[in-house]
Amino acid sequence: METSAGHPPETSHNVNSDEIPRQDNHHNANSSLPQTTPEAAVSDSQLDDLPKSSETKISSDLPPPTGVTPTQVKRRRRRKRFFTDLIPPSVSAAAVNGLRVLRPNPKPSTAYSYSETELATGDDLSKNHNRRRRMSDLAKEVDVEALIAISVGFPVDSLTEEEIEANVVSQIGGIEQANYIVVRNHILARWRSNVTVWLTKDHALESIRAEHKNLVHSAYSFLLHHGYINFGVAPGIKEVKFKPPEGALKGNVIVIGAGLSGLVAARQLISLGLKVVVLEGRGRPGGRVRSKKMTGGQNGVVAAADLGGSVLTGINGNPLGVLARQLGVPLHKVRDICPLYLPNGRTVNPDMDSKVEASFNKLLDRVCKLRQAMLDEVKSVDVSLGTALEAFRHVYRVAEDPQEQMLLDWHLANLEYANASLMSNLSMAFWDQDDPYEMGGDHCFIPGGNERLIRALAEDIPIFYDRTVESVRYGTDGVLVYAGGQEYHGDMVLCTVPLGVLKKGNIEFVPELPQRKKDAIERLGFGLLNKVAILFPYDFWGGEIDTFGHLTDDPNMRGEFFLFYSYSSVSGGPLLIALVAGEAAVKFEKMSPLESVVRVLEILKGIFSPKGIAVPDPLQAVCTRWGQDQLSYGSYSYVAIGASGDDYDILAESVGDRVFFAGEATSKQYPATMHGAFLSGMREAAHILRVTDRRISPADTSNTCSQENTSVVDKFFDTPDLKFGNFCVLYDPMSTDLKSNCLIRVELQGERCLHLYSLLSRRLVLELSKLEGDLSRIEMLTRDFGVKLVGWNNLSVAVGSLLTSIESARSV
Repeated sequence: METSAGHPPETSHNVNSDEIPRQDNHHNANSSLPQTTPEAAVSDSQLDDLPKSSETKISSDLPPPTGVTPTQVKRRRRRKRFFTDLIPPSVSAAAVNGLRVLRPNPKPSTAYSYSETELATGDDLSKNHNRRRRMSDLAKEVDVEALIAISVGFPVDSLTEEEIEANVVSQIGGIEQANYIVVRNHILARWRSNVTVWLTKDHALESIRAEHKNLVHSAYSFLLHHGYINFGVAPGIKEVKFKPPEGALKGNVIVIGAGLSGLVAARQLISLGLKVVVLEGRGRPGGRVRSKKMTGGQNGVVAAADLGGSVLTGINGNPLGVLARQLGVPLHKVRDICPLYLPNGRTVNPDMDSKVEASFNKLLDRVCKLRQAMLDEVKSVDVSLGTALEAFRHVYRVAEDPQEQMLLDWHLANLEYANASLMSNLSMAFWDQDDPYEMGGDHCFIPGGNERLIRALAEDIPIFYDRTVESVRYGTDGVLVYAGGQEYHGDMVLCTVPLGVLKKGNIEFVPELPQRKKDAIERLGFGLLNKVAILFPYDFWGGEIDTFGHLTDDPNMRGEFFLFYSYSSVSGGPLLIALVAGEAAVKFEKMSPLESVVRVLEILKGIFSPKGIAVPDPLQAVCTRWGQDQLSYGSYSYVAIGASGDDYDILAESVGDRVFFAGEATSKQYPATMHGAFLSGMREAAHILRVTDRRISPADTSNTCSQENTSVVDKFFDTPDLKFGNFCVLYDPMSTDLKSNCLIRVELQGERCLHLYSLLSRRLVLELSKLEGDLSRIEMLTRDFGVKLVGWNNLSVAVGSLLTSIESARSV
């Protein structure tokens, strides 16, 4: 998990002076509470009034007092993602061997390649020297483009499952695939160099040799339909994307939820030629992304507080960074400096800080080694991460000093913040399963709040607010959604509600969801993070830092206001946000907003008063209650004990090609992040398009799925890779991964023999093979796996590339 992500949903409360309890012992604390009125809705015009520059400061009639600054401040560096894999020689060689040599007279706008005329000038010695230099430059350029593709999430030298399913090449492996990867990376890098302009296929062709036109078409179509290029909110992009579609609409999709994933999917589906309606239970878009305008004071101090999703965790390849560029919003890097303060206000000794941090990291390393050994021996064993860490702490006598114990508790609280849950709930085996996919680069704030992105994404989308969905009914003739006392009919439905809502069972699905999906919903965790946002008349804590931490001597409350975010650089005003994680986040929801703010002020005074810095009376305060929010029931997902990353994939599976799922909890690679929600919306839009196209033209006789080729397939099934009962299975010879696709054939006996087919992962095939009896297997296939057996002509086009691989392997 990413340890500085700040995502969670909301339900905010203003602290009102009428709520002050009549207790003498709280008199002094209460005198510094903000005098505010009940929270009002934030209008678009109000948010437009907020300063847009990351350098904006709010001046005050009360100048901030000067205080004593620590002589040594520890830099707390986050993990950066480094690309340790070298670009494979096959990828660079594809370009060096002439794949991207231009035709004569290239256009001046082309910055990526070299013309053939350049290769034919000068004497032989000069020509050879220049050619070697150009080939070297081209190879370097290909490597740079490959790194861009890696940052977006593409593998180094192979295709994604989506690319394989889309049949981007005729044969997996070989020179065609290597050439395709170079073309794909070039198109992606070219658009990323200017994300405000629509990249046409003709522009992509300018720098690719004519004989590779088919690869350009394949790569361009894939990147376009899957939302890797030409997405976002720039005027030049919207102008093309929202042109009226040519011909009849391809289908009608109902999107449940106007959060990031729902908005992104809706925009993409509309551009792909589908009719879309979005049903949102709240009175605003954004879901768990919520920016609150805060005001106060005679001078009209204003700031924007992100009460939900807040930090862009890794900017390299991050689609939210693309949106910010398109809107002209300067990102603010979250600075690494994070001083930690003891309960008495003193700064933690830097040497002790470094020692405990190193010990904490060693404990995690030892847990990783232990779990690997356990998984090698017993595949299904899992315990809590907290139990394992505590055991190692005792064995290696870590943090026995009281101050060291407080420091270790702070790091544990930070880990609970990253995962939105108590250490005792986290799976030791898989809590960090998403680390290999972590986006690299700096962590950043968006000046003015993340709702700026939400408003841009919601523009021109048909959204019906205050429509809480009660039930979804689906069948072969479409879907019927009940919301707010109304019925909505569609061909398909995309459900983007938070995992917490699915866990509560607030939406009735008829028929019920497959058992394996219900089990995944049950296994995955959905945790809690809360915030207290406080607006002050001036910045008394100093503008040179973005974060500072607070230690406590109570291990059970280690997550209570353990970390403060300074939003002065980005919110437009002197704003502090205090985080509440772990067990403290649960208890926080039972406290009154008044008690919470009093406690924050006590901590701040404990830190700054000994330095001679007065903590002023706050102007306004807002407390979140995400656990009580009936449209989220929590903040973001985590891998609980007994769960694994596979559960994210199961949650993402569609049901009967009618019900689809998106959201951060459906993203195995990027769970609990805003960009994970964004990318899941793009993923499902492409998925829905594939299903729609297959439904419109189910039998394309031009591809390998035509009926005339069934005799060839039957020959393959004469020697299947696996057979049990009347089930025959053909494996993908190019992969031994349990997630790889298999083609299964079921033979039904009657007056005549009938063959039905389906694509299934190797893992699910093995589960089927363990059952006794074909009826039990078919029941598991359809009920638990949500898979339909179909005739040959109704198979997914993805079977084409699988058959090509099988035929190639068996002909050797």
